[in-house]
Amino acid sequence: MGENYKVYSSSYMVLKPEEAKVVDLISILVSSNLEKREFVESSGKRDVSFRRRWMIFISVVLQKLLILISRPMAWMGALIEMWLNFLSNNPTLFVFIINLLKGTLIPDRDSAAFISCVGYIDKRKELDRNIKPRDGCKYYSALSMMASKVAYENKAYIETIVKDHWKMEYLGFYKCWNGKATTELFFLRDKSDDHDTVVVTFRGTEPFDADAWCTDIDLSYHKVPSIGHVHRGFMKALGMQKYGRNQEQPLAYYHIRDKLKALLSETEKTKYIMTGHSLGGALAILFPAILLYHDEKLLLKRLEGVYTYGQPRVGDEEFCKFMENKLEEHKIPYFRFVYCNDMVPRLPYDDKEHCYKHFGTCLYYNRHYDGKFVHVLPNKNYFSVLHAVRMRINSVFELIRSFTIHYSKGPGYKEGWFLRVSRMIGLVILGVSAHSPQDYVNSTRLGSSDVFLPPEDM
Repeated sequence: MGENYKVYSSSYMVLKPEEAKVVDLISILVSSNLEKREFVESSGKRDVSFRRRWMIFISVVLQKLLILISRPMAWMGALIEMWLNFLSNNPTLFVFIINLLKGTLIPDRDSAAFISCVGYIDKRKELDRNIKPRDGCKYYSALSMMASKVAYENKAYIETIVKDHWKMEYLGFYKCWNGKATTELFFLRDKSDDHDTVVVTFRGTEPFDADAWCTDIDLSYHKVPSIGHVHRGFMKALGMQKYGRNQEQPLAYYHIRDKLKALLSETEKTKYIMTGHSLGGALAILFPAILLYHDEKLLLKRLEGVYTYGQPRVGDEEFCKFMENKLEEHKIPYFRFVYCNDMVPRLPYDDKEHCYKHFGTCLYYNRHYDGKFVHVLPNKNYFSVLHAVRMRINSVFELIRSFTIHYSKGPGYKEGWFLRVSRMIGLVILGVSAHSPQDYVNSTRLGSSDVFLPPEDM
């Protein structure tokens, strides 16, 4: 595993919110010298503009708040999940009595019947059978999004969905070490006479996981030689940390790489795609970046595409140019889906003071699920007062739509009470409910196939 130590160069900025004191946070707004701040470790210039210091201040304050409430958040999430599953498993008094007598009253978190909070937001299990493999990118985008949604569930649930509902080959669920928590992912195989595709899916940011949200809003980065500056938290989640490891859990990048090599060696016909929602999307596109760094020719040749949904920004402009050139050189399609006012694709911040950028083909969908190519997202940065009114209007119409969509689109699009509560929260915290898998699944199903054509062909 020693090769991961070669990834980083000496150029970096690391924020340490746990070490930041109130006086430090106030001082960073007054003084432009970062060298005096113990919670900022940087190899670059010490004197920085107020705008950049303001964004560092916001990032650190939000991370400190999330760290403070991380345990209550986790407890609340566990309680809500348990309560939802309890109600689902005991819908009537008769069933309650039967389960009580059988000793199965309390839901088993590891069972195939247990559903996460994300799963209750969108309870759909089946693929859209009207979308066929012959539909190409539309088929893989719909399959990838459903896999990204299912990735939030436990191992038994995922295996049941893949094997019993989708009639595909389940290749395993894995927990990989990332320094503090775990990076979770699974493999499936979609195989028929005309195609053989392995789908590698990363789990995204869970609603009550404070550590994952800290990763999304962190501004820390490391320079990868000849590639560019890359988000430090995403690199760690992929297993590219510089120090230490857990001997009982594999590192994500190396585990995926080795498993793919074994699978691809079985036949020359087998290809694979990478996918994920939210944080999972960031890891999905970062994986081929490290393949390029290690010059993994076989894996780059067999990579059929990368599909991400609600993905945050991963690197700087240098990284983006490198990836665009290399993906084009290796003929690897990359589709980055963004739904309406989703807050996560607008993080971390993108302006002349901050290094984070997006790249590749962005498919943007409005609240009517009309998709189009865009080079720059509308309201590209989440913290924008100018767009707040428009975002709130969109949130109101999304809430109204949740009561009517099944009449216009069919019963498969009916939204439950839990998602409607989420949409109500979205009226207060703009962009939160737009990040849910429900709208991304709808976008891949209801959006036109023409959106996958290059703009000049449309």
